[in-house]
Amino acid sequence: MRWLWAALAVCFFALGVVGIALPGLPTVIFWIVAAWAASHGWPELEQKVLDHPHYGPYVLAWRQHRSVPRRAKWLATITMAISIAVFFNLSWPIGVQCGLSVLLIAVAVWLWMRPETVAAPHRYFNRDERTDDE
Repeated sequence: MRWLWAALAVCFFALGVVGIALPGLPTVIFWIVAAWAASHGWPELEQKVLDHPHYGPYVLAWRQHRSVPRRAKWLATITMAISIAVFFNLSWPIGVQCGLSVLLIAVAVWLWMRPETVAAPHRYFNRDERTDDE
């Protein structure tokens, strides 16, 4: 079972790496999932994600406070709005266009209901001190 967690962690970590280079593809959300999966199957990868100088603090902020920075909320909302505009300019069935739009709007509402990261999250995280719900 451990190898399944490790494989899941690697897939999400790789998606996050691709997101670094591709605008519109998020990095942090994929690395949050990667760190979670790695905590079950590959602790070294989990620590690598948490120790990343740029993205690690955002993963920690999510873990510790379930918080999202305001800038990230705005970028995600703008990206979702652009996606909705693109959906309605494609020749997809109207049900698919509306369904995806409703889904993205629901995600945006949920995202804006998360607390905002105000202070810098704790940089140092000892994986032995994490809670069971992480």
